[in-house]
Amino acid sequence: MKKKHWIRKIIGIMFLLLLCAGVTAVTFFGVKGYRMYQEALAQKSMEERVAEIRNDKDFITYDEMSEFYIDAVISVEDHRFMNHGGIDPIAICRAVFNDIKAGRFKEGGSTITQQIAKNMLFTQEKKMERKAAEVFAALDIEKLYSKEEIFELYVNTAYFGSGHYGIGEAAAGYFDKSPSELTDYESAMLAGVPNAPSAYSPDVNAELAARRAEQVLGSMVDNELITQTESEGIQEVSAN
Repeated sequence: MKKKHWIRKIIGIMFLLLLCAGVTAVTFFGVKGYRMYQEALAQKSMEERVAEIRNDKDFITYDEMSEFYIDAVISVEDHRFMNHGGIDPIAICRAVFNDIKAGRFKEGGSTITQQIAKNMLFTQEKKMERKAAEVFAALDIEKLYSKEEIFELYVNTAYFGSGHYGIGEAAAGYFDKSPSELTDYESAMLAGVPNAPSAYSPDVNAELAARRAEQVLGSMVDNELITQTESEGIQEVSAN
């Protein structure tokens, strides 16, 4: 009995030490992240950055995109986008679990809003303080802009590979079309590119881009935005 008691005591002490270490790490990176965010705003305000994006000649408004494309992006990138306030605790917990399992910083659990913050304010370097800075920025972005405006900012700043920035350039560069003219399959393909532009660019690897489009359609089926039959029909039309 004494042995079991000591084992439980040691486990309890270890748990408390890990908890303290976790709180310390969160506080440390939280403070550094907040400073990074404030430094970025000191260089240029959020409103100025957004105005620059909107003033770009290739800026595409929410109404100029098809409902299918919008659904495809949200489904594959951040399917709780319309309901969260800038961060998604479920996605973060899943990402932390997968990172621990992989033994490296593999998955970030970033929402669409966090990705905008990264694109507008920070570098692409994977650092814990930058992730913390993203959180502060995302919470402010959600206060300042509507979901439709946030979506606009995301697809107009995302990199689509082959030198194309924003959905307007991507639709024209890959398919010689405006975003509203894209077929459902083309929309699904472009929705999947920003996740890994160098790999999923249709110009770089058409086969991999097609497989990614299938994944996007699969996520839309999983999220009940289209049926499996509709997904198969979209793929069949694209093959003809």
